[in-house]
Amino acid sequence: MTLATLVMMALCIKAGLWQYNKAELKQALQTQLTARLSEPPVALPDKIADLEAWRFKRVKFAGTYDTRYQVLLDNQVENTVAGYHVLTPMQVEGGKLYVLVNRGWIAGTPDRKMPTVSTPQGRQQIEGDIGLPAAKFFTLEAPPATDGKWQQVWQNLDMARYTKSVPFAVQPFVVRLAARSTAGGFVRNWPPPGERVSMHLGYAYQWFGFAATLLVIFIVLNVKQKNVKKVER
Repeated sequence: MTLATLVMMALCIKAGLWQYNKAELKQALQTQLTARLSEPPVALPDKIADLEAWRFKRVKFAGTYDTRYQVLLDNQVENTVAGYHVLTPMQVEGGKLYVLVNRGWIAGTPDRKMPTVSTPQGRQQIEGDIGLPAAKFFTLEAPPATDGKWQQVWQNLDMARYTKSVPFAVQPFVVRLAARSTAGGFVRNWPPPGERVSMHLGYAYQWFGFAATLLVIFIVLNVKQKNVKKVER
């Protein structure tokens, strides 16, 4: 019983620390985003050495959309309605580099048919903030087709996969189109990174509570066992 209690307590504490660390990370990201919002947009450089230092940084640039390698990011919810985020590559003016622009959310269809996505032609002026897609995630998505056709709907934005799939050089980040931009945007209620901090803290305290409960139960049972032995003597 002692070994089982120690193992279960260790697992509960580990799970609690995991949730607590997630809360701290999200809070740090929220603090970083809040600070970035007060900064004026800067010109997008050709190369960024330290991506983390540019997270949420507001940038501006001009270019033209290329819808041939557009991605619809699945399972995106807006006001309880399922839909997609539209990520369209844009060739940055004055160079050969491309940047993925997240133009916002569009609703899906009940029959899961491909939605119609309108895209403005010609030169567009972009303003937005830099987002860094997750490098690690769990997915059950099927491997990309090998028939040469572009797979438009993705379950996760895998930048390594995208970079290998397109015939042009693309920056390893996404620019989230600003809400006031008129460059072909859709619904852009970007979720703040700190909106679930309280949820993760709640889960952390629950796990810590489970560990404390196991300890109390262990102590009570042992005290009762010792009292029984004294009575038997």
